[in-house]
Amino acid sequence: MITGDGDALSIGGNHFIHALRRNIDLKIILFNNRIYGLTKGQYSPTSEFGKKNKSAPMGTIDYPINPLSLAFAAEATFVARAMDTEPKNLSTMIERLAAHKGSGFLEVYQNCNIFNDGAFKPFSEREVKEDKMILLEHGKPLLFGKNKEKGIHNKGVLPEVVTLGEKGYTVDDILVHDEKSLEPTLSYILGRLQYPEFPVPMGVFRAVERPTYEELLAGQISTSISSQGTGSLDNLINSGETWEIH
Repeated sequence: MITGDGDALSIGGNHFIHALRRNIDLKIILFNNRIYGLTKGQYSPTSEFGKKNKSAPMGTIDYPINPLSLAFAAEATFVARAMDTEPKNLSTMIERLAAHKGSGFLEVYQNCNIFNDGAFKPFSEREVKEDKMILLEHGKPLLFGKNKEKGIHNKGVLPEVVTLGEKGYTVDDILVHDEKSLEPTLSYILGRLQYPEFPVPMGVFRAVERPTYEELLAGQISTSISSQGTGSLDNLINSGETWEIH
């Protein structure tokens, strides 16, 4: 299933949540350009607060939805993010999404060169991306920067950016990414990191295994047949409350 941020998070918001929470073997790719690009530039559910556009000439007063936070709240078993200008990483994320068994969600930051051109340039441009973006790798410390000299440190319950070698910080003080954790707290925190205070995370936030809706339903049917037999459609129609019409 391929959709835009407006369709998935407003018109289809209910379907988005319940498809993910049920762990249906369904894959959702959401193209997030922070605007309604196909309907001429109105603000969308992911548009930044105060953004001026055709439907909010003085700036939108709606607070934006964080699609990743919504996916975590819905208990999606696979959550990832990619950038349209990073085709190698994007193709890897699509392959991993397709291979996942269960509900999968991939957010793709996509530039809309007509109505919202350059929305992601401040952190995705070649000259700055090493300092403004961070690649998530399972089992590895959350380091970024041209020389991997910066990292994400957990300050109590809040993350902070630190520089290795300053104030005694070493790589041992840096958070280690764990996409396999059944507890999504760390993934949720990473999904909340926003530019310019933090580097923007790209990659797989969460990839856990749970029985799918289809598997659980098939199991219930099999159990029912084993204990009660195959049943009869005629008996089913004529069972329970029935009426005679005279």
